[in-house]
Amino acid sequence: MLVRDAMSTMVLTIGPTHTLRQAARLMSARRVGAAVVLDPDGSGIGILTERDILNSVGLNQNPDHETAGTHTTTDVVFAAPAWTLDDAAEAMSHGGFRHLIVLDGQEAIGIVSVRDIIRCWAPAKRHAAATALTV
Repeated sequence: MLVRDAMSTMVLTIGPTHTLRQAARLMSARRVGAAVVLDPDGSGIGILTERDILNSVGLNQNPDHETAGTHTTTDVVFAAPAWTLDDAAEAMSHGGFRHLIVLDGQEAIGIVSVRDIIRCWAPAKRHAAATALTV
């Protein structure tokens, strides 16, 4: 199975001037754990995750004053739609993160998360086990 089969194509995109509270509200409303941060005048494409917001709050920073741009990861590992889910899982495991922005050329076309991969792998594993039992 490929990343294109598992990724979410509903990408939450925010700007670097969004506050962490605004980002958290949008992420919560869309029930996503990450937002793509587009900064055409700066670092380009980055990612803000729930972990980034949690770390800021844990440091007693004010989510109404802290901006997404300050907490955005800009050294992002990107996935291609044609990657296998094994490739994506390996990249996540190696990098210690749970989300990959999926690029087609220079355009963010999706996000794949650990949850997306598990959702795809679980039925395949059940199917393989059932097939093995009937053989």
